[in-house]
Amino acid sequence: MLLVFAFCLLTNALAQSSADRLSPLAPLPDIEPLTQAELDLAIKNGVDYLVQKQNKDGSWGGPRRTKGLNIYAPIPEAHLAFRSGASALALAGILDSGDRRPEVLKTIDRAEEWFFKKLPTLRQIDPTTTYSVWGHAYGIRALTALHRLRAGDEAKQSRLKQLAAQQVQMLIKTEDLSGGWGYLDFDMHTAHFSGTPTSFTTGTVLLALKEAEEEMGLTLPEKQIKRGLNCINLQKTADWTFVYSHSHRYRPRRSINRPAGSLGRSQVCLATLRKYGDQRVDDQLLAYWLQRLSLREGWLDIGRKRPVPHETHFKISGYFYYYGFYYASECLQILTPPEQKRLAPHLARHLLVKQEKDGSWWDYPLYDYHQPYGTGYALTTLARLRACAGF
Repeated sequence: MLLVFAFCLLTNALAQSSADRLSPLAPLPDIEPLTQAELDLAIKNGVDYLVQKQNKDGSWGGPRRTKGLNIYAPIPEAHLAFRSGASALALAGILDSGDRRPEVLKTIDRAEEWFFKKLPTLRQIDPTTTYSVWGHAYGIRALTALHRLRAGDEAKQSRLKQLAAQQVQMLIKTEDLSGGWGYLDFDMHTAHFSGTPTSFTTGTVLLALKEAEEEMGLTLPEKQIKRGLNCINLQKTADWTFVYSHSHRYRPRRSINRPAGSLGRSQVCLATLRKYGDQRVDDQLLAYWLQRLSLREGWLDIGRKRPVPHETHFKISGYFYYYGFYYASECLQILTPPEQKRLAPHLARHLLVKQEKDGSWWDYPLYDYHQPYGTGYALTTLARLRACAGF
């Protein structure tokens, strides 16, 4: 225990002087100017895709389109978790797009009713997984966006807030014994989850909670927040990369834990620490990692659409891609308008060229959930980038 304590002290001491440890970056290249028209068109096509692909019950995706190697998904709760997370991202993407055509509003109404019906039933049953965490966290973000949409309808807003508060309680129940949140436990199978909390899952949860607090006035669980932030800090290295999980902090130079492996993960962790008041995460650090993502996006792109997780360089999986850009856009929103306008076109260009002919975006074949979640991520990201670009 003394060795672990000494290791953590050393890691934190190094991280506090990390502004001097960031490696130099090349300047951003010249690119074609970004226009509002092309952003608007891409966003409209993405919304159209989701409107057309919505299930009859109001959700998106399902346990279809299997392949030779499928993500482990113990039934029945794993697929409700996948569907909840994918549907929440799809709905939030539509809401964030600002598209309010009549057919889009009908799509929103159907999705809202599905969430009122299904989200309260989402929970972790199988001891090997807590995939439900993704449904709870992104469900809260979708409920927060709906709460904004329903301004003036106090009854509907009250129902949304109550459902969000119930999801917070479910997250408290799935918190790891070590603090923070993960989604797999193949070893202990204890009554209270004691698997492997990951830096990025913890950040995903904490940012959803922060947004719900700001929009709906939800009371946050102080103990879980404090432990979650500690979990992220324990996984932070001196160069502001974040290791993959709690157990990886003893092997910080493994390929997945190095800067290229953390390229889609540092954004969510930095945004979390900044929004919870960590003064070390200043604008310079956020801008550095956004520029790094813009320049070295190729590391993530190599893994995009590969069917086997972690099979490519730095153990990158396809599903790192749109997740990384989604939280990069959240970091960008924190910066000053000049920095937003400087960086937004570079981030947007990477996404615009990857939109599929049917209007969707996807990065990893996950049953029939990948196009809804990928399109949801991309729509929210592009809507944020459109605003940051000044359009």
